[in-house]
Amino acid sequence: MEALIQELKEKIIETINLEGVVPDDIEIDEQLVGGELGIDSIDVLELVLMLERDYAVVVKDRELGAKVFASLRSMAEYIQEHSPRAKG
Repeated sequence: MEALIQELKEKIIETINLEGVVPDDIEIDEQLVGGELGIDSIDVLELVLMLERDYAVVVKDRELGAKVFASLRSMAEYIQEHSPRAKG
């Protein structure tokens, strides 16, 4: 799962254009939405599209989204459980 975590850190930074943020700045259990990174609901929509495109997973509703985007760990676990493309 470590490779997936690192990949997600890079994709999050790239997808929502987090300026001045490097992968090591994102803690695995840090709150993503509304946390120190400043990720908001518009950013979440971009991340949902990235998950669909890159991992073939769907976040169907807001309730599921709240769980998936709670932290980097929860996002990685969701991908591992639901993606045919998940890596390590």
